[in-house]
Amino acid sequence: MSTPRVWIVRLPAAVQEPFQVYVNGVPQRAGVDYERRGKRLLFERPLAKEGKLGFWRWFMGAWGIGTYRKDDQVDVAYEVDGHPVVAHALDIQAPPQDEGG
Repeated sequence: MSTPRVWIVRLPAAVQEPFQVYVNGVPQRAGVDYERRGKRLLFERPLAKEGKLGFWRWFMGAWGIGTYRKDDQVDVAYEVDGHPVVAHALDIQAPPQDEGG
């Protein structure tokens, strides 16, 4: 039996319970959509960040030619001293690539 591939999102240090997690603006449920382990959120569904724009993609975009890639946004809403805070577009760590094909 193979181990499931997991995408990891690290929570900012200031995040305390209760907090809400959103992927692309859609609320996520703990235990259903993700699992929390310490300061990490673990997702078994693929998440991707677009990454840096290379010269040609930037050049084409400057001329209005779209070059779209998947770019998931993971946001966490929480409170600090009674004030609402949103950590926007947190980094996503993809699982290692499968070896040996």
